[in-house]
Amino acid sequence: MTKSHRIPYMLVSLLTLLSLTLAACASGATPVPATSAPAATSAPAATSAPAATSAPAATSAPAATEAPTAAPAATTAPAATVAPTAAPASAANTLTFDGNFQDMISMDPAVAYEYAGILVDHNTYQTLVQFVGSDLTTIKPALADTWATKDAGDHWEMTFKLHPGNKFASGNPITADDVVWSINRVIAINSSPAFLITDVGGLITDSVKAVDPLTVQINMPKTASPGGFLSVLTNTIASVVDSKEAKTHETNGDHASAWLLDHTAGSGPYMADHWTKSVEVLLKANPNYAGTQPALSSVLLKNVPESANQLTELQKGDADLAENLTPEQLATLSGNTVGTKGDNLLLYYVGMNTAMKPLDKPEVREALRMAIDYDGIIKDLLSGNAKKVQTIVPAGFFGFNSDAPFQADVAGAKALLQKAGVSKVSLDMLVPTGNAAGVAWADLAAKLQSDWAAIGVTVNIKQEAEADLLTSYRAQKNTLTLINWGPDYADPDTNVNPFANYDAHSIAWRNSWNDPGIAAKVKAAALMTDATARAAAYKDITEYVLHNGPYAILYQPLQLFGVSTKVQGFAWNPMGYADLWSVSKTS
Repeated sequence: MTKSHRIPYMLVSLLTLLSLTLAACASGATPVPATSAPAATSAPAATSAPAATSAPAATSAPAATEAPTAAPAATTAPAATVAPTAAPASAANTLTFDGNFQDMISMDPAVAYEYAGILVDHNTYQTLVQFVGSDLTTIKPALADTWATKDAGDHWEMTFKLHPGNKFASGNPITADDVVWSINRVIAINSSPAFLITDVGGLITDSVKAVDPLTVQINMPKTASPGGFLSVLTNTIASVVDSKEAKTHETNGDHASAWLLDHTAGSGPYMADHWTKSVEVLLKANPNYAGTQPALSSVLLKNVPESANQLTELQKGDADLAENLTPEQLATLSGNTVGTKGDNLLLYYVGMNTAMKPLDKPEVREALRMAIDYDGIIKDLLSGNAKKVQTIVPAGFFGFNSDAPFQADVAGAKALLQKAGVSKVSLDMLVPTGNAAGVAWADLAAKLQSDWAAIGVTVNIKQEAEADLLTSYRAQKNTLTLINWGPDYADPDTNVNPFANYDAHSIAWRNSWNDPGIAAKVKAAALMTDATARAAAYKDITEYVLHNGPYAILYQPLQLFGVSTKVQGFAWNPMGYADLWSVSKTS
């Protein structure tokens, strides 16, 4: 995942979110029930799939109990002093998931910021709070039963009450000290995802403290968004690590980084059995997990980069899930396999550099938006595998604005160009090489070129490797840029700030769009703790950017999966993971 234009598969990484409660960010100090909390929070190719260890075949499929969609907090501590023995791996009690997992560099939650690592950590660690299933609308309890945010004058004070009796996979109890150690470890290691804690949350080493064994207090600067940071705490970067176990594996003050590279020390439904780089990851059920045990005792993540090989394994019954199938491959599924779709938070868009004439004129930018055949792009180029989204917050987020007023209005676009006093417009558009979520970038660019030709605008397409394109884009050198953007955490500020705040030195800056008025509104919205007021603020901001900003948002793609008909309970979270413990298989 790159912060510049994140590719969470779906990443990834939705739903249609219409409401959000922000009771957990209450102004008073009294904790509120966590169920009323607010919502707020990339993949290479290979030549062939390396051989993976298949789960041994079972003579008969054991009956599986349907797992809940989420892992509830335990009401009592596990009674057993000796961990129960997990069932041996077999085809019947193993979920085999084929995917392109070559981006995995570590299992360490303080380091992992790639798709595969996040998928593993989401299923082996727990956080203070969580989203459940594919929903990004409501933050729910995880290790914390309740939480509260109060205005402490010069800072925000967030207090979390841990559920008593929870244990790590080692059997060690989970305490507030583990939370403090885990967050401070992220700050000390300062790897790729640490910015979520240090920049978004504004935390330093002294920001987190254990009030008592089951109470954690986090102090945040007033410049940080309480709602946004609560969402950050659902990310795997905020995983709570077994500090006692990890400390036994520290080497030369490395905070156990070498050991946690390929081991897990969490409290999630699963724990790592082994990771064979570029081949597979095997997860086994955690016998000390405080929630309902997973229906399937093992999860085998097989690195099968080629979609054709994934399709073959799925059809043969050697895989239960395949996550890189094309629309054409999905259409071939029948019998014991079906296709399903998950949401994806990427927004595909055209950036218009307002420093380049005539893009400095709002009427010209609006004309370009109006002329695009959005429905044709989605129906014909993407085979219907996308959502029509034209605002800067993706569907599924709090703050999503469903307004989509533009659709190939040639006459209207021509009238706007005439009003702006421009004619014979010729513009260069930088386009990446390769594919764009189900369509070649070149084909998408050609469609836009054709649509704009209908209103008398000539677009010259120039393809470059994405790295080169981004270099010039970040230097404000491009005229038009066809690219995508994915969020880092599930809060509208992660999109609204880069798209609408020039001072963020991100997307608005790359397109030379400096509007101090809207930037001020962006900053104010991030700090609001009243859900109703915040929703209204994002409606106002996204509506303004829709018609005045330097963007044409084209679509939000869907993530395609092939699934065995034996699989039940699979739900893809658009942030780029799935609650694999909620999946079961019929015999």
